Amino acid sequence: MTAAVLPLMIAIPAAAGVCALALPRSARSWCGVLALAATLADLTLATALFPRQSVYSMPWAGGYGFAFALRLYHFSAFLMLAAAGFALLVTLYCTAFLSGKRLSAPFYAFLLLSLGLVNGALLADNLGLLLFFWEGMALTLFGMIAIGHREAYRTAIKALIITGVTDLCMMFGIGLTWHLAGTMTISQISLPLDRMGAIAFLFMATGALSKAGCMPFHSWIPDAALDAPLPFMAFLPAALEKLLGIYLLARLSLDMFRLSAASWVSTVLMIVGAATILLAVAMALIQKDYKRLLSYHAVSQVGYMVLGIGTATPVGIVGGLFHMINHAMYKSCLFLSAGSVERQVGTTDLSKLGGLARKMPVTMSCFVIGAAAISGVPPLNGFFSKELVYDGALERHWVFYAAALLGSVLTAASFLKLGHAAYFGKAHEGQEEVREAPAAMLLPMIALAGLCVFFGIDNSLPLRSLIQPILGAELLANRDFSGIPHSLFLIAMTLLALAAACLNHAWGVRRTGAGLKAVDHIHYAPGLAQVYAMAERRCFDPYEIAMKVINTYASLAFALDRGMDWLYEVVAVKLTRSLAGGLRELHNGSYPTYVIWSLIGLVAVVIAALQGVH
Repeated sequence: MTAAVLPLMIAIPAAAGVCALALPRSARSWCGVLALAATLADLTLATALFPRQSVYSMPWAGGYGFAFALRLYHFSAFLMLAAAGFALLVTLYCTAFLSGKRLSAPFYAFLLLSLGLVNGALLADNLGLLLFFWEGMALTLFGMIAIGHREAYRTAIKALIITGVTDLCMMFGIGLTWHLAGTMTISQISLPLDRMGAIAFLFMATGALSKAGCMPFHSWIPDAALDAPLPFMAFLPAALEKLLGIYLLARLSLDMFRLSAASWVSTVLMIVGAATILLAVAMALIQKDYKRLLSYHAVSQVGYMVLGIGTATPVGIVGGLFHMINHAMYKSCLFLSAGSVERQVGTTDLSKLGGLARKMPVTMSCFVIGAAAISGVPPLNGFFSKELVYDGALERHWVFYAAALLGSVLTAASFLKLGHAAYFGKAHEGQEEVREAPAAMLLPMIALAGLCVFFGIDNSLPLRSLIQPILGAELLANRDFSGIPHSLFLIAMTLLALAAACLNHAWGVRRTGAGLKAVDHIHYAPGLAQVYAMAERRCFDPYEIAMKVINTYASLAFALDRGMDWLYEVVAVKLTRSLAGGLRELHNGSYPTYVIWSLIGLVAVVIAALQGVH
């Protein structure tokens, strides 16, 4: 019976999404009700299925190893439950945020289609089927960004190109994995990381890292934060795509390939994770827009997940997976708080915000909990998952631990700046009538903030029941990572890092007199100012660099094409006309002239004949 239900996890949200698109204009107001009903049904089924195990398979008539094969086990069941919960909360939030807006129907449609595709990718036990659902997400991603406003299609195209290129890499990795394993059934693949295995792993990991929003495949996310409808950021980049990308990376590392700490592939993942932490948080530090600042943190936090899994140690992997679900909670909460501010105040420009703590106390409280969680403040959930990642990183090399700890200092500093500027700074004129957001927007934030507290104070529940069973008893070796972190040294260093961030903020505010400028001494420091200026001009954006190369090549090709046209259409024509004119003048009908030409020709023939004789 359980197996027969698995296709419904895909069909129900997908069918509801199609219905939302098909509804006539007169019935578009019912889209929110339809989306709520579909996400509630999805959550109900996901709850009933967790933590059962089941398989469903329907062979494809075309053969070639493809099959509609679904597999429910602890990891996929857990993430489907999480995805269903986030979808319901975001949908409830949207009933107020999108009320009366023209884009509500297509947004609900893309949201529901995305949920169905995510469920399909999580359940897929066939590489071909996984690729089908994975590619479908690129289309809904494009749609959710493009409906933001008239110029948002540029960001949508950018996202589609970046994800498309990385998905091609993933497609190549799938083909190579199929060749090496001799099967497309994911649960039957277990390959060593030899030369060809490592190549297949890295190509597939490229698709996973891109979906998770890891550097250097991240640059569309800050743009989408400004162009797409705000609930999109809380739903896809902050929650579902992170879950899906890290899920695949974990499947690659734990099941499909035998990743070990001795492998150079492990070191590559750790380097990518550490670089993502530092580079993205450095950009978040200088942002002056609420949503754009959060978007860079959405990228930075992926680095902790990749770093943890890349350590290939039980404590690091547990920490990376725990951070995955924690991040989805507090980052969604933070984006929803930004949406409340945008709806009630009309802007997310931090220079135009201030004093909102008194006017929007519930939103402020949820923001504070989410900001403290992402900064690693004890006893919230982010603190415990970061400590586990720190432990795994330090076990491999202190350099990786130092990078992760520095990232936490800058994370806390940027959220102190954001909170001070938006909620605790001086109120701006013209915002006297600002009121708290509607209840439908507050309830999802309160629920997510509550989970941040609960998953921290009672971390044994998520770790023992949700995270640690993913690794299995053999890899865990009967170790339990719940409770207070085992290393007092790591706790002390974390508290010192948080204290350093607070001192930095206090000094910056005293120096400049404004929370928004509290990190200007970092932004405009000698050497850093020039690097930041180049970064803000997108000099380091791989997409922009590629576009410049392509545009330069296109300009040169166009110039060459115009040059060839000029040679054939101008030079050749004029030369031909000149020669024709000259010949026309020589052939003037005069008998003496023709005799002279004949004599010249005769002399030429004689000379040629004589040279041939000699």
